[in-house]
Amino acid sequence: MKESTWIPAYIGIGSNLNNPRLQVTGGLDALATLSRTKVISRSALYRSAPLGPQDQPHFVNAVAGVLTRLDAHALLRELKELETKLGKAQPIVHWGPRVIDFDLLVFGSERIATSDLQVPHTGIADRAFVIVPLLDVAPYLDVPGLGPANRLAKRFAAENLERL
Repeated sequence: MKESTWIPAYIGIGSNLNNPRLQVTGGLDALATLSRTKVISRSALYRSAPLGPQDQPHFVNAVAGVLTRLDAHALLRELKELETKLGKAQPIVHWGPRVIDFDLLVFGSERIATSDLQVPHTGIADRAFVIVPLLDVAPYLDVPGLGPANRLAKRFAAENLERL
């Protein structure tokens, strides 16, 4: 990738601990500190039941649209560092409670499958708490390999998702 090339990327943010609404809003604000990256748009906040163990609080989720000059792996590294700065502790229970979580959902038109990065993010088409906020920031996005986001979202019409 050329240094001058800006790549559109979409980042999912979620929390269900320590005032999740405040954690997600703070996470959205903190994205502005990423190097060579500009936040372009932010979705509304959405509340949803947990995907994993049900004996945990509901989640608050959002999506941010950014333009970045970082490659996908560098962006992921910065997101993981930001999680640590904002209070994400290890180890984390898979699909369990968390203070903050950032997921690289889509990175330009790329499809990446490595041991540490899957883009588009695994399950993006199966999770209303991802695809619905994604529509807020990119209603006409074509998710690489999966199709138009607005078509993917149609299957969630009755999904239990509350816009905050």
